[in-house]
Amino acid sequence: MNKYKKLLLSVLLDGIGYVSFIIPGIGEFSDIVWAPVSAYIMTKMYKGKEGKIAGAVTFIEEAMPGLDVIPTFTIMWLYTFVLKSKKETTIEV
Repeated sequence: MNKYKKLLLSVLLDGIGYVSFIIPGIGEFSDIVWAPVSAYIMTKMYKGKEGKIAGAVTFIEEAMPGLDVIPTFTIMWLYTFVLKSKKETTIEV
């Protein structure tokens, strides 16, 4: 998958996580459903140990009340395609 398509998908998935703020009353119920789904999607988008860790963080972030504002999918994209690639470039020099 193209990294920019993955960024668009990440922003969309973070937006889905924000839906619980929009709909009062059913927000917490939607988090119960969305937390494991988002964790699974995260582990499929990002493979290996980093994907598993990100999946666990996503699950906790979505399951805990009030933490939905953290854009975990977008942060993982930034880590993978911006921070990690800069780190790898620096190491090669």
